[in-house]
Amino acid sequence: MDTVLSNIKIQVNEKIYVKDPESSTLGKKIIQESIILIDEIGFEDFTFKKLGDRIGSNESSIYRYFESKHKLLVYLSSWYWGWMEYRLVLSTSNINDPMEKLKRALTIVTEKIEDDNTTLHINEAILNRIIIVQFTKTLLTKEVDEENKEGFFLVYKRVINRIITIIEEVNPDYMFAKSLASSIVEGALHQHFLKDHLKTITNCNDDVSPTAFYINLVFQTLKS
Repeated sequence: MDTVLSNIKIQVNEKIYVKDPESSTLGKKIIQESIILIDEIGFEDFTFKKLGDRIGSNESSIYRYFESKHKLLVYLSSWYWGWMEYRLVLSTSNINDPMEKLKRALTIVTEKIEDDNTTLHINEAILNRIIIVQFTKTLLTKEVDEENKEGFFLVYKRVINRIITIIEEVNPDYMFAKSLASSIVEGALHQHFLKDHLKTITNCNDDVSPTAFYINLVFQTLKS
């Protein structure tokens, strides 16, 4: 899978950025170091000035790529879900058994993420930590409806829609495939957060993964 991914450019809605960061060495450095810096200090304390100091560039040079740190976070989220979609497609293609296909899809969207070493300027393991903590900040804004119309969340919705399709293959009579699929994708992030920070209100731990929980939950639900 890594070999295939290394030859694929993750497409991000061009309305999210001013200049494509993948088009230059500086742009890739902005992405690489912003991921590390947000992970270190949090999104609230993250600024373009701090990022500029880190990469040895003027703050203004970052604004040539992104008009705000919100747009940068939306970009990182879009890239992450695009990467997730490629992994989902590769993992489930040519699988005829709907149950096995669903199990593979659940594993992809709920498992702990490791850096795949194919995108040298993006550490997916660190980016995953950011998505777990910060992704809802891209949605819970006054601008969400307008940004949704602009297609900012299209790839995120595509990931969920792929899971909806597989759920419907497993059980065409199940009435809540959309709600179940979106709950899996969003809930997995939350369970990883609870596992790391609020351990007393989740069964997920070093021995029980969010993946195990969701596979159990979904298959028990679809049996009903």
